[in-house]
Amino acid sequence: MTRLRDLGLGIGPFAIGQHNAITDVAGVRVGHTTLISGTSPSDDGPVRTGVTIVQPRAGSVRDQPVFAGAVSLNGNGELTGLEWVRESGLLTTPIGLTNTFSVGVVRDAIAEYDTRTSGTDTYWSMPVVGETYDGVLNDIHGQHVTAQHVFDALDAAQSGPVAEGNVGGGTGMLCHEFKGGIGSSSRVLSEKDGGWTVGVLVQANYGTREALRVDGVPVGSLIPASEVPLPTSSRSSAAYHRLPAGAGSIIVIVATDAPLLPGQCRRLAMRAAVGLSRVGGAASDSSGDIMLAFSTGNDSIPGEYYGSPALTMTHELRAVPHQLLTPVFEAVSDATEEAILNAMLAAEDMTGRDGITAHALDGERLLEVINNYRGSGRD
Repeated sequence: MTRLRDLGLGIGPFAIGQHNAITDVAGVRVGHTTLISGTSPSDDGPVRTGVTIVQPRAGSVRDQPVFAGAVSLNGNGELTGLEWVRESGLLTTPIGLTNTFSVGVVRDAIAEYDTRTSGTDTYWSMPVVGETYDGVLNDIHGQHVTAQHVFDALDAAQSGPVAEGNVGGGTGMLCHEFKGGIGSSSRVLSEKDGGWTVGVLVQANYGTREALRVDGVPVGSLIPASEVPLPTSSRSSAAYHRLPAGAGSIIVIVATDAPLLPGQCRRLAMRAAVGLSRVGGAASDSSGDIMLAFSTGNDSIPGEYYGSPALTMTHELRAVPHQLLTPVFEAVSDATEEAILNAMLAAEDMTGRDGITAHALDGERLLEVINNYRGSGRD
């Protein structure tokens, strides 16, 4: 698996965490279930899809919620449960990521899983599940994701390195008309800026080839379709039926241990859009670009049920003053940009439905293009 740092490249001035992943925020865990099978265009395949789970805390986020906020850069997509996140400022469930047609089964499975694992008699759940469209490579109409696949991803969630590229919910995704998928990155602020960690995970499935930029270099125009073909079918010399320019979506999940209030989390989520735009995301009309940020920095938030032993008339909170948030904003912008590039570099060529092949962004070729561009003095 190639990542941007493996090429000697990186985004921005901040240090990265141990794993350069969202899991560098203590307690955050990620799990995947990846489904790859079949070669025919029938309902039995080909399957190129999956589920990714982000667990916000080491323990139950239902018993110990986190403050959260979300923004929609363009709403041609879905992230369920956001109305309650906006209303309460709380994230109280794991986050699921999958394909567009499997949101319902993933949402229901998370609710069932929470029911099984809840130690309370009074139970309530509003799962947060996001989607992007993998129907170019995947038999999306076959709806192959099941509840058991969700349970498996929940059980697999762990700290440490995060698998990227053609995994989990990102299995069948495209990005800038290369192969896309899951990517992650993190930043650690200096002690004078709080020493906080910011981590990002993306499910990247958006964008045109010509818009792609890597650390400011117009890579998309330098590796055009004449060199690396757009997704094409081995059964036809014609390119796949191209969706509207910029079609597709991205879900960005931001985690931090900086103690932030819900409104500040929303502001943090908004800055993920800066990183997206640097890579070439334009929030086109047909793209669903949704960002959610949560903070693990307060441990005293009562559980989301009326019998919670932590439910008292008041509880104490910590928060970073808004005047000191700029370094956190800059960190999330850089981490988002790098997470998207990690998703593309970690991905591998994939052939899916109707023989359509999506080609990966080759790391060695990317480095050559960037070095040539900068050596020419055009940077």
